Amino acid sequence: MHIKIARFSRAMVAVLFSFVLLVISPVSIAGTKVVPVQGVNYIINASMMDNLNSLVGRKVTLTVDGGNFLAGIVKSVGPHLIHLEKIERKEFFDALIRIDSIQAIEVQFREYQR
Repeated sequence: MHIKIARFSRAMVAVLFSFVLLVISPVSIAGTKVVPVQGVNYIINASMMDNLNSLVGRKVTLTVDGGNFLAGIVKSVGPHLIHLEKIERKEFFDALIRIDSIQAIEVQFREYQR
């Protein structure tokens, strides 16, 4: 009997918790608005280097040859190399990446305004 009550109590807690999440989550999101991040854009008719230069100081994720990803902050861009600082998941590391090895640039364009 005691085991059945414990299972019932756990089930009720799980159901109540799920219900609370379903009710609260839409309410908290409903009060937010999606807005563009200021100063972020791609320059379609420009080179990869020009696009990277427009993102100096911004957090980016770069897809490089072989499909690997590097995420960090663009510190500087030269004619052939980009200096990416504060690499994610590698504390205290920076990276120097050949621009011609970059396949894609990902940048956050939108965010929630509360």
